[in-house]
Amino acid sequence: MTDVLFHVQHLWGIGHLTRTAALAKACAEAGLKAVVVSGGRTVPGLELGSARLVQLPAAWVADSRFDPVLDAEGRPIDAAWKKRRRADLLEILAALAPKVLVTEMYPFGRRKFRFELEPLLAAARARQPRPWIVSSIRDLLVEKPPERTLWMAETAERFYDLVLVHGDPAFVRLRDSFAQAARAGRLLTYTGYIANPPMSPAEGGAGDLRQGNAGEGEVVVSAGGGAFGGPFLKVALAARRLDRRAEVRWRILTGPNLPEAEFSDLTAAAPERTVVERSRRDFQALLARCRASISLGGYNTVLEVLGSGAPAVVAPFSGGQESEQLHRARLLAARGLLEIVEEPDLTPERLARALSNAEERGRRAPPQIETRGAGISAGIIARLATEDPPPARPVAERHGS
Repeated sequence: MTDVLFHVQHLWGIGHLTRTAALAKACAEAGLKAVVVSGGRTVPGLELGSARLVQLPAAWVADSRFDPVLDAEGRPIDAAWKKRRRADLLEILAALAPKVLVTEMYPFGRRKFRFELEPLLAAARARQPRPWIVSSIRDLLVEKPPERTLWMAETAERFYDLVLVHGDPAFVRLRDSFAQAARAGRLLTYTGYIANPPMSPAEGGAGDLRQGNAGEGEVVVSAGGGAFGGPFLKVALAARRLDRRAEVRWRILTGPNLPEAEFSDLTAAAPERTVVERSRRDFQALLARCRASISLGGYNTVLEVLGSGAPAVVAPFSGGQESEQLHRARLLAARGLLEIVEEPDLTPERLARALSNAEERGRRAPPQIETRGAGISAGIIARLATEDPPPARPVAERHGS
């Protein structure tokens, strides 16, 4: 029997997967048998500790419209593909018999995967003994219309015993981005943010042979996983050309998912004193040593930047239907923790001006935000794994489909 089974579906970026991996690793360190079932494309270097990864047939999307969902060969998924993957997932549930089942984002996201998740949840609730059923979500959700938020709340009531909110309510509450938070309130437990502990300037990432003094006095530009970083990185490279300081080197980390053609173009266009790399395992050590950070506004990157105390500029992605990066960045900017350049205003000149403002402010102490979310969540899951889940409760009629 498995103690905890995680389901995660990353589609474009890698933040959903890396956050779930951190949770699974913390659970394994707490002595639990943890398994992550991933429905996205493989990510090299994923850190799971002694937790195990099970890979489903991969699904992904090509752009911020999140439509269509594609299979591993780039073809739109069809009914036969869905049937096969649903069968695979139900077989995994039966074989592993988890004490706790955790779905990342669902039902507060990933609605396109109801075809496998509702059968998974129904099968889990029908098991004897049945597992605890838990949702794992970040601090802010992508804002949706009223009928969608009502469906989210009703689905949570119908299937779930607990919703772990990986944020700090002293900073931001789920109700700030989810209108039905009060209805789901009895299910909500805030865990704190899931963040790696900050590194000192002397530290480096395990297994990275390029440590040395990389990052020292540099402007470090990062695009998270890189899937939607192309336009931002082009503007950053143009802003770099405006920097005439001979002593300042820029280091641009594109992320592993930036298309190869775009990576090659950036590398070819990079001026002197500019390094272009895919990614580095010692990213946090770079932040600890750097002159300033310029980044997109993803959950994981922002937490690492704030934890380092580096002067920071964030250019939150807000394409398609995305809103959470912009919402979080505005909250942080209002508290004076970083400079923000919103997408409609993203030009080389404005990015350079924001960088200058950030450097004038200098380094600061990390904000007082709870960042032990992985360990706290693992403690909650470990307790659940030793207890019987509550009896089934009556729920309201389902709203919509």
